Amino acid sequence: MRTILLLLTSLASLAWAQNESSARLLGALQDRALADHASALKTDERIALYETLVATKAENLHYQNLLATAYIQKMRETTDFAYVDRAERLINQVLSSEGNNYEALRLRSEIQLERHQFAQVAEYSRDMIRIAPDDSWNWGTLGDALMELGDYDHAADAYQKMVTLKPNLASYNRASYYRFVLGDAPGAVAVMKQAIAAGSSSSENTAWCLVDLGSLLFKTGQVDLAGQAYRTALATFRGYYPAYAGLGRLAAAQGNYSEAIEHYKRAQAAVPFPEYAAALADLFERTGNKDAATKQRDLIDVIDKMARAGNEKTNRNLALVYADQDRRLDRALELAQGELKVRGDVYTYDALAWSLYKNGKYEEAEQAAFKALKWGTPEPAFHYHAGMIAKARGKKEDAAKHLQRALALNPAFDWKQAAVANAALKELQS
Repeated sequence: MRTILLLLTSLASLAWAQNESSARLLGALQDRALADHASALKTDERIALYETLVATKAENLHYQNLLATAYIQKMRETTDFAYVDRAERLINQVLSSEGNNYEALRLRSEIQLERHQFAQVAEYSRDMIRIAPDDSWNWGTLGDALMELGDYDHAADAYQKMVTLKPNLASYNRASYYRFVLGDAPGAVAVMKQAIAAGSSSSENTAWCLVDLGSLLFKTGQVDLAGQAYRTALATFRGYYPAYAGLGRLAAAQGNYSEAIEHYKRAQAAVPFPEYAAALADLFERTGNKDAATKQRDLIDVIDKMARAGNEKTNRNLALVYADQDRRLDRALELAQGELKVRGDVYTYDALAWSLYKNGKYEEAEQAAFKALKWGTPEPAFHYHAGMIAKARGKKEDAAKHLQRALALNPAFDWKQAAVANAALKELQS
């Protein structure tokens, strides 16, 4: 904090010394000095700095926007959505004072992305593009919204424009995701490596890309390289929970169940995602710790109960968890169908297909699985789900084709579900 106060004091002294004609230049120098100083700080330190600035210079809306940005970054690191609430309150205050504040309007799009208001974000982004067509940020938020809505053709145009305007970690990361969804796994890996090489002032952003790279490699069977990516992510951003989850999935796939448990416990200690509890439940069951497995399943139900209390009607991850566990299948379907009302992407259709299948609605499940696989996304789980659905529909040739594809991508894509896929394939071939 002493460094922060010294910075503020020096800036104030400079401001006092200058006359009005040089005020604009001084302001630019102050912003540059502030940005250079803040870039070297951890997120909590940046929050403290910006909170001090907002408290002492409330009339400067730029500082409120900077604080909102720091809150959003903190949410990314912790998944604590209270930080999004704080950011939104600040942005609303700024826009109530200055409705055309461009910086705040950009942040409004990001906040609504976090709230999964994808149609609204697409509208906001198009409005912003009309104001500033050369700002890559707006093309990125437009592409993000369109990807979630399943409008892949127009998302491609938006992302291409973003990469052209500003080839950096943010644009390459998005281009990689697009390539994977559209079936180009090698291209996705190559572009993600470009994103990582581009780097970021935020170590969490780089770690995020490393985890994404690990996931791409794992899904396509390159497990050793996936492990390297996850470990590099942990070295880049200490205690990064998605990296621990990635290492847990990797260890489980290799049959190292005790190691997998430890990794998932670290991930869960940071963020109690239902998919982490589900993985731990399966692993505890596998290692004979039935009481611990029961506690994890109970935790999943508590998470859902809290979500219901908050009127949550969408959660495709939880839908997949319940479908995999063959319990609360009506809730799984409810959550997947609710997700489809706000998202139309391949991942939502896959969750819907699996939930429909587990509820015995095989024809509807087949239709949803077709939409999930429409673009050739190399997700082993998509093909596994499609294979089991085709088997239930009596389409043995299609079932075998999809199950073989799932296992060819990664024979241990999920240590428990891969065993089910193998058993189903043997039955089809017998």
